Amino acid sequence: MKIIKSADLTSQQLEKLLTKPAFDQVELSAGIKKGILAMFGEELTAKQVVEKILQAVRAEGDQAVYHYTKLIDQVDFSKSGMQVTDAEIATAYQRVKPNVLAAIKTAIANVEKFHQEQLPKSWLTYREHGSILGQNTTALDSVGIYVPGGTATYPSSVIMNAVPAKVAGVKEIIMVVPPAKDGSVDDYVLVTAAEIGVSKIFKVGGAQAVAALAFGTETVPKVDKITGPGNIFVTLAKKEVYGYCDIDMLAGPSEILIIADEQANPKYIASDMLGQAEHDSLASSILITTSLKTALATCAELEKQLPLLSRANIARTALEANGLIIVVEDLLQAADLANISAPEHLEVLTQAPFELLPYLKHAGAIFLGEYSPEPLGDYFAGPNHVLPTGGTAKFYSVLNTETFMKKTSIIAYSQKALQAVHQDIIAMAEAEGLTAHANAIKVRFNS
Repeated sequence: MKIIKSADLTSQQLEKLLTKPAFDQVELSAGIKKGILAMFGEELTAKQVVEKILQAVRAEGDQAVYHYTKLIDQVDFSKSGMQVTDAEIATAYQRVKPNVLAAIKTAIANVEKFHQEQLPKSWLTYREHGSILGQNTTALDSVGIYVPGGTATYPSSVIMNAVPAKVAGVKEIIMVVPPAKDGSVDDYVLVTAAEIGVSKIFKVGGAQAVAALAFGTETVPKVDKITGPGNIFVTLAKKEVYGYCDIDMLAGPSEILIIADEQANPKYIASDMLGQAEHDSLASSILITTSLKTALATCAELEKQLPLLSRANIARTALEANGLIIVVEDLLQAADLANISAPEHLEVLTQAPFELLPYLKHAGAIFLGEYSPEPLGDYFAGPNHVLPTGGTAKFYSVLNTETFMKKTSIIAYSQKALQAVHQDIIAMAEAEGLTAHANAIKVRFNS
């Protein structure tokens, strides 16, 4: 793990260290490149792979989805169909552990309660001469939620995408999730979707799933918006289909940045850094501390805890490639550097974390104090865990209830109200050379 003293670098060098590459600039691994060559018979970039899949699904519908699911996931649904059945959900309920199901139900309730507090209100206000202005807030008709799957299990992703959509009032929630090699979907993912009331579930992932949601197929309904994280192919596909439907954000690798002082517990810091590093080899784990002693002790703890992890190889690769410890002069400098990074997850492990909060402007979620670790937000607390990454927290928000809603303006003027302003409107329209606009006002007072 690299330890750097801020005093040894210029502000430009520090900014470069903390600035992440754009999600579509991430280099594909040799293994993925080899897989692309084997599947497609030619060397293609991730963008080219996505474009081929999107074009095929748009033209051929279900058949293209089946083809690419068989090609990429080695699962053939062309005869059995890709939609999850009620029988599969019933079987899943029989197999899940009661204590885990109880925890899932409590998490759903916590997330639902938090997102209900976010609900925007429609409103009307009365102005001069009887004019009325307002805003009507309504839910989208349909959304598609992408839940990572295959070898992974993410019921928490189901909760964080489906619950706010349900709270917003979305009538049709379509879920897609990559199948395992045997064509199944994880039991906990299925029961979580059933508990929330997801409308339909399809065993399909990757760019082909995004294409099916965006364009619609014979089996998969077209949706108004797609949300949820995925790999580089999913993210590129979401970018390409924007305009055919809306999307939530373009998510990159997982990130955590921890601000710590000399009183912080290195054991906690290391465990929280590893919690992100185990996601994948591109994950970023950064510690910014005012104490060299804390930095060194954290390095020792990382080496102590790493061998105990089930995904130790992934975590070590991530730390070696994207792990960083910066020793700074004071906590205000730490806050400044955190704002430059604009991390997905920002933990503040200091004696007085709330004192630093006013200086922290850019982060997907902020965790204050040593008993507010990042997994609390991932699973249970209530706020959403679908967060902006790659520095986009500087201008983008966490997934929330309003993600699944839209606003419509309401304008109602009386004759007297329009008459009071009609000359101003005519003057502005004529200044823009839009005489029909001006005439639409004039005819109401020149007859």
